[in-house]
Amino acid sequence: APAGQDYFKQSTTRLYWIADKIVEMTIEMYREPRKMVDDISALGLRYVGYAIPTEFFAPFVSGAVEVVRSMTTDEAAQDGFRWSLTLISKTLVRTILEGSTIVMKAINTNQEKALV
Repeated sequence: APAGQDYFKQSTTRLYWIADKIVEMTIEMYREPRKMVDDISALGLRYVGYAIPTEFFAPFVSGAVEVVRSMTTDEAAQDGFRWSLTLISKTLVRTILEGSTIVMKAINTNQEKALV
């Protein structure tokens, strides 16, 4: 999703940190699923304020899965990563959609009329 590139205007160090965090979260989803759901829900509520369109999550997951596929031929590892990251993505999207109150939408669009 080329339009999604506008949301990644950050340093290379920060992008590496995000990539590391993604791998860490996919592993932790298997180790401590209940804690991860709480952590992901909290992260999703923070994303509401960033106004990142949820349509970008699926292409991001697809891209991350393709990178893992290029790194290993172990199908179990590929499937495990894909399943875990897809679950994380769906949880984030659900939290963002449910957490997007009318006030937050008005703030993100900078339109007073959105409150009416």
